[in-house]
Amino acid sequence: MNATPSSKDFILQVEHLSMKFGGLVAIGDLSFQARRGEITALIGPNGAGKTTVFNCITGFYKPSEGMITLNRNDGSTYLLERLPNHEIPARAKVARTFQNIRLFSGMTLLENLLVAQHNKLMKASGYTFLGLFGFPSYRQASAESIDLARHWLEKADLVDRADDPAGDLPYGAQRRLEIARAMCTGPELLCLDEPAAGLNPKESAALNELLMGIKGTGTSILLIEHDMSVVMQISDHVVVLEYGRKISDGNPESVRTDPRVIAAYLGVDDEEVQEVLTEVGDEDVIEQLDTGPDAAHGPGNSASMMAGPVSDSVEHADEGERVTVSKGASKAAQIDARAASIASKPVVAPPASPAAAAKPAKKPAAKAPATKAAAKAPAAKPGGISNRLDAPRGGKADSLIRIKGIGPVNERKLNEHGIFHFDQIAAWTKADIEAAEAYLAFDGRIAREDWIGQAKTLAKELAAKPATRGGRK
Repeated sequence: MNATPSSKDFILQVEHLSMKFGGLVAIGDLSFQARRGEITALIGPNGAGKTTVFNCITGFYKPSEGMITLNRNDGSTYLLERLPNHEIPARAKVARTFQNIRLFSGMTLLENLLVAQHNKLMKASGYTFLGLFGFPSYRQASAESIDLARHWLEKADLVDRADDPAGDLPYGAQRRLEIARAMCTGPELLCLDEPAAGLNPKESAALNELLMGIKGTGTSILLIEHDMSVVMQISDHVVVLEYGRKISDGNPESVRTDPRVIAAYLGVDDEEVQEVLTEVGDEDVIEQLDTGPDAAHGPGNSASMMAGPVSDSVEHADEGERVTVSKGASKAAQIDARAASIASKPVVAPPASPAAAAKPAKKPAAKAPATKAAAKAPAAKPGGISNRLDAPRGGKADSLIRIKGIGPVNERKLNEHGIFHFDQIAAWTKADIEAAEAYLAFDGRIAREDWIGQAKTLAKELAAKPATRGGRK
């Protein structure tokens, strides 16, 4: 089958891929492309579905829906979801490594690389007959296999240990050996599942050098990685997943500054997402908060029954299973929702601030300054918290972040509203809690995390310290 003209630039095309386990949607309506001769990184928080995508591409799973097209250099095209899993490396020339190293530890490095070429050697041997009698065709194939193995041992900087058992290598060297073994199969697409996991900086640098060398041979690489120093240094294209959906897709620099990606990786509290983005981002990031959701990133309309927002419930018709993803689970979805909400308002001003409401709007809605103003708005209740102070006692505030559930952002909010000490939180009444929840945007969280109980314990510890010091002689 001849490759279509549009496939010349892309070695891999994933279209509307969905993978469902019972009532759980692991991958939902995912589409992306990997360009030929480039390194494409697939990143995202733990549980985003990255390895599931790899398992679908390499035949370990058969996707529930979608199409995975591989375009080889010779013009042939393969639909990977239709191939038996053992034919994907043999015919489509796709190789992979795993999160956990899978070497033959008792074999030498050279033998590990020869095992990867067993199909070629078995064919040349006439399935042992020609090999037993030492036919020239087998001797030639054997010599070529050894030459190829030594070539990749040199590339992996392991040739001096070719006759050592693989199990004697340090961890980083074993990683490189596993990649070299995969390259001995002659792949056109190499899939690496977290190759830098557990490596120190020196080993990561050696890995980067090896991967760039592989890229130089024309082999395309699809990479799952959590080490951002590796991803940003060597990747040409980055695809970001969250809860099985694509939230960003582009070059490393554009992905690094995407507010959806920042929110997904920060893992901050729901009410702190936009404020943290304002603090850690630059002007470009803040400007992006003014826009509506990007239809090119994330779930879109398609024929897939798995498509739809991440907050949807998923039902399994046969077994009656029902799995619901929390509406607050996706940080990237929150950014889209906030941007859409802010964009629909003509003026951003907190209703409880008459001065701000009277001030004419000079900038479009949802600008970063307006966000900060909203974050610093006074409490919704007229009286606020009953035991608020104008300044910390003794000029020094307690470290409120010692209370589980209070981060640096919320500590600053509490200080702005006159809460500086553990004993103030310990003395809160029900009305005080409601007032605090009004400007922290919480809903029952203070009671769930027992801020008052934690504050009482910390206040007692703090009160006991001066007495202890005074009793020493």
